[in-house]
Amino acid sequence: MQMYKRILAVVGALIVLVLGIVLFSGKRVDLKFARPAAAIGSATTLAVEADAEHGVKNFSAAVEQNGQTQTVYEDKTRSPQRARIYTFTAGQKQATFLKEGPAKLILKAKSNDLRGSTTTLTQDIQVVLRPPTVVPDGRQHYINQGGAELVTMDLGGSWTEAGVRAGNYSAGTFPMPGEPDNSNHRFSLFPYPWDLSPETVPVVFVRNVANTEVTGTFWFKVFPKRFRESTIQLTDRNMQKVVGELDPEGTGSLVDRFVRLNREMRRANAQTIYNLRTNTEKKILWSGAFIPVKGTRESYFADKRSYMYNGRKVDEQVHLGYDLAQTQNTPVKAANSGKVVYADRLGLYGNCVIIDHGYSLQSLYGHMSRILVKVGDTVGKEQQIGVSGSTGMAFGDHVHFSMMIAGTQVDPKEWWDEHWINDRILSKIGPGATSTPASSHTAAPMPAPATQAAASLRHKHGRRR
Repeated sequence: MQMYKRILAVVGALIVLVLGIVLFSGKRVDLKFARPAAAIGSATTLAVEADAEHGVKNFSAAVEQNGQTQTVYEDKTRSPQRARIYTFTAGQKQATFLKEGPAKLILKAKSNDLRGSTTTLTQDIQVVLRPPTVVPDGRQHYINQGGAELVTMDLGGSWTEAGVRAGNYSAGTFPMPGEPDNSNHRFSLFPYPWDLSPETVPVVFVRNVANTEVTGTFWFKVFPKRFRESTIQLTDRNMQKVVGELDPEGTGSLVDRFVRLNREMRRANAQTIYNLRTNTEKKILWSGAFIPVKGTRESYFADKRSYMYNGRKVDEQVHLGYDLAQTQNTPVKAANSGKVVYADRLGLYGNCVIIDHGYSLQSLYGHMSRILVKVGDTVGKEQQIGVSGSTGMAFGDHVHFSMMIAGTQVDPKEWWDEHWINDRILSKIGPGATSTPASSHTAAPMPAPATQAAASLRHKHGRRR
């Protein structure tokens, strides 16, 4: 009997100990803003991340100003998910007493365990109720699908970001040449990408610190373009060349590995290029028309490519640029003057150089066998920057040439036309931003059509990617 009582006592003590551990081992909820939040307006969307070991039992957000408090959001859904993002709206529409000036945002979260520990995060925040303004110019804007255009605008009020948006694409603004960085008289050099419907309406926009956005429209006309379609016949030999270079330790069949590279690495490369958009000078670095890389055109901008293997289509991608070939190990020259912002391997592009020409306009040169410049170098028009090759996803010696605006690839041929540059770009941003013609190139010709011999060489070596 005594033994039985002792066993019960030990078991009871263990139960109490376990319950105590469970009860008092609850962890606090870690709260942080998923996006920076410095101000709220009439209705500002906020996102808060809550992180706790056992999840969150409930979450609430309130605003406080001049002694008045209003809960603007509450979620009592118990979730065992460790990290969760709460998205909600806070502003004068949710708390009508709010006036312009300082306020507080109060966040509370209770941990999803027996202890139910409550975390409170209080942040000072500004209430900004007056929206900014934007007035676009009154000019006529003729836009080629896949091309570029420039709009000037006047901004008013307090603003933090402005630009032009077309569909899901956007470009920021720059002060007019000679004006300070905080000038309200600005312009946006923006792309109208190849994959936008010609019915897409571009708009100017401006946002303030409370993320209140105002938009405006301007006169425009889009000229639709028909882009080419082409077929690339894949062989074991050319796929092995690409896969062996770009994915030497990959698994799966040769076709699967090639297709995976063609899709996933292409997306990653596009993101790298896009991320370079802010690495730009706030001035014109180019002079006159851009000079196309010399060579035979083997593919055009926005070619829709079908990749065929043994009579079966295994992939489809759009080629954003020109493939230009001449002879092996041809000197590759800069299309115009600028500053090197990238000089390294870049996935499908192989050895790649990207040059900034100012105001987010950049050019790209890929597949080179050698790079002869480094990041930070200033280069002149037609200065040699490398040697042609077949690195990356290339089946033979050639150069891939692209141009980007705000990180989005556009058709380079507009920039080979000095009249277009002066009429559509320079004439709109003042007499201080004029293009100086190149000494021996008043008009940059398109690359010559393929000769019969070059076509035969392409058939033999299959240079395109």
